[in-house]
Amino acid sequence: MAPRIRLGMVGGGKDAFIGAVHRIAARIDGEFELVAGALSSTPERSRESGLALGLDPERCYAGFEEMAEAEAARPDGIEAVSIVTPNHVHGAAAAAFLKRGIHVICDKPLTATMAQAAELEEAVRASKALFLLTHNYTGYPLIRQAREMVASGALGQLRIVQVEYAQDWLTEASEGTGTNKQAEWRTDPERSGAGGSIGDIGTHAHNLACFVTGLKVERLSADLQSFVPGRRVDDNAHILLRFEGGVRGMLWCSQVAVGCENALRLRVFGDKGGLEWAQEEPNHMWFTRFGEPKQLLTRRGAGASEAANAVSRTPGGHPEGYLEGFANLYVGAASAIRAAGEGRRDPVLDVLPGLEAGLSGMRFIDACVRSSGGDAAWVTL
Repeated sequence: MAPRIRLGMVGGGKDAFIGAVHRIAARIDGEFELVAGALSSTPERSRESGLALGLDPERCYAGFEEMAEAEAARPDGIEAVSIVTPNHVHGAAAAAFLKRGIHVICDKPLTATMAQAAELEEAVRASKALFLLTHNYTGYPLIRQAREMVASGALGQLRIVQVEYAQDWLTEASEGTGTNKQAEWRTDPERSGAGGSIGDIGTHAHNLACFVTGLKVERLSADLQSFVPGRRVDDNAHILLRFEGGVRGMLWCSQVAVGCENALRLRVFGDKGGLEWAQEEPNHMWFTRFGEPKQLLTRRGAGASEAANAVSRTPGGHPEGYLEGFANLYVGAASAIRAAGEGRRDPVLDVLPGLEAGLSGMRFIDACVRSSGGDAAWVTL
């Protein structure tokens, strides 16, 4: 087995949810070893978090700039970095490592603002290092199969795409209470960006619809709401979509839908068939040919495709989900990083989200805000 890729992390310190998820995902297949970090916004918390993870004290950095410079100068410095900070830090942190030739694996969305996204785009294009974005639902086996089935023509000419992502964790004004770190920054437009639910989970829904269908959204009409009094970003959105080729769609995202935990759901319909998948039951997918009974496809089941099996670890009936989906992106990233080190481009990059997926997500957020500000007027992405 090839030596583990030396990994650093920016953000993801004590009490951070997504940082722990990334660390688990990077470890599952033994492809990465975490060796350095700038894990928090203060030097004290960063050092405390790094030591708790068993990092060398000399490699627990006060900030990402210090970390990027020091690691680039070390003969055993990091080869890749995971950026798991609030959105407004993504761009500057990624650029600091990219300009030093260190590969970047960044949590979504790309940045907090379109201006930051433009600056990051320049940094990515100027660097020889890879930039990957963790839209983790693209790593689920049956989502890979759905993409393959659509591309093969199994659904015929596409007509309708419906996608929704509903949660209830922001039903009350938990921001400002000091008890919910996630709520504090995700409802702060200075840190999260102009989009609340559309930036946090709406971008996942948008990305999933585009990933499976292979289509881009050309125009949309968005009605954004902030149901909780005083909230400065949206917590619910209803969006009509017009994809290229005349395909129509709808997207609903909400973080105030009581009773919904992590209800990401996708339905795609063509003139020959339809697909239906729900994230909370990720090992099942319904496929229906027009005029025939529904067919239940299962991960690693009799109807599983090569694309799905390639990213499955356990036999059918043993559930795989969120962490494994994330891990599939890290496995792909490791393969791409090793290929880049040999001067090759790994074909896995064709399915891994990167700069273009990130820019598409930022254009989606921007269009939603512009549309809703114009009373749900149709706008072009």
